[in-house]
Amino acid sequence: MNVEPTALPGVVTVQSPVHVDARGFFTEVFHEQRFAELGLPTYFAQDNHSRSARHVLRGLHFQREHPQGKLVRVVNGTIFDVAVDVRRSSPHFGHWIGVTLDAREGRQLWVPPGFAHGFLVLSNEADVSYKCTTPYHAASNSYIRWNDSEIGVAWPLPPGIAPILSPSDASAPPMSSVALFD
Repeated sequence: MNVEPTALPGVVTVQSPVHVDARGFFTEVFHEQRFAELGLPTYFAQDNHSRSARHVLRGLHFQREHPQGKLVRVVNGTIFDVAVDVRRSSPHFGHWIGVTLDAREGRQLWVPPGFAHGFLVLSNEADVSYKCTTPYHAASNSYIRWNDSEIGVAWPLPPGIAPILSPSDASAPPMSSVALFD
């Protein structure tokens, strides 16, 4: 396994070798000892799986009272995955990174607690699987507007195409109106 840092300290990509032959492929997604050696979490309380169509945008989400770290991977398709630092005391507060994750490459993104997370589906559909360090706690869920100009995420949407949003994401407030981490 190989870990690559991103521009946001703590947010890293995790790449496992993908072994391909005439039968298909094999890759190791999680290995407790290797994760520990790389300084990544070795305990996950919940696994989630979502399927979304092209141009669906999920996010930006985080849980303030029960923060989750998320290990995100794409099982089918391609997404643009985003992490935003929402820790007011961080020198990187309000900064974001975006990484394209493709099922064929096997790369994962580790998003630690203290970051908002979201993704845009770039393929016809995408299945996204993510391991969470704490269980989902609905009362703690927080939303930030996907196109908040204060953050300025450069979502790779084609000209003239609006993302497909849930009602919660469509009505999300700007970051300046959300209770964040200290």
